[in-house]
Amino acid sequence: MMRSLFTAATGMKAQQRQIDTISNNLANVNTNGFKKSRNHFQDLLYHNERLAGVASSSSTQVPAGIHVGHGTKHVITEKIHTQGNMKSTGNQLDVSIDGPGFFQILQPNGAIAFSRAGHFNIDGQGRLVTDEGMFLDPEINIPQETRKVEIGFDGTVSVFLRDETEPEAVGTIQLARFANTAGLTPIGKNLYTSSPASGNPIVETPGLNGMGTLNQGFLEGSNVSVVEEMVNMITAQRAYEVNSKAIQTSDQMLQSANNLTQ
Repeated sequence: MMRSLFTAATGMKAQQRQIDTISNNLANVNTNGFKKSRNHFQDLLYHNERLAGVASSSSTQVPAGIHVGHGTKHVITEKIHTQGNMKSTGNQLDVSIDGPGFFQILQPNGAIAFSRAGHFNIDGQGRLVTDEGMFLDPEINIPQETRKVEIGFDGTVSVFLRDETEPEAVGTIQLARFANTAGLTPIGKNLYTSSPASGNPIVETPGLNGMGTLNQGFLEGSNVSVVEEMVNMITAQRAYEVNSKAIQTSDQMLQSANNLTQ
């Protein structure tokens, strides 16, 4: 059987994975805090028919070998944590991060997850929560008689109570950063969890020790570029076509070889 049939098949599978990733990126083009993904591929093992440098005579050696590849494989899907565009909302509970850092979100199971999506609400007990009702960590409580909330660049949360002219601090939003953000595990709902590859979270006050600052009234949009993804889609489609053409060509060659016996 011709080796090219299986080699081209690995190329088609790789481009299918590429289209899957592109589709997910495009589907989340309007998702707040979303970070696009990028695939990485590796070539497979080689059949070495002749190694470079072997002797071709008593006094000479070949400058290059004969290596036959067996295709490609998908290795990793990397999250690209570049800054997304800032969108002004005017909502006092919308907060964006300008620079490195993640909001800490307390999940129902008690574990801490991390997010760049800064759209918060107030629950029935006055706590700042995400769209899924999960608490911001450390917990921020807004008094019921609050008429205005202010969030500073350094994460300080202050409230103006009814009939009061001076703000009262009620807490501070802390951010977490990681040695390797690409090592974070996406779990959906705009959340990530840490892993051995990401390292442990480093919790800091916004604006200190390389941590990003906060902007009230803004949301960070997705960092997906529609134009870039469309170009990637065309490239993947053409690569899929040319791999399928290689399979068709191999099939035609096998057919020609079979016809020699007739």
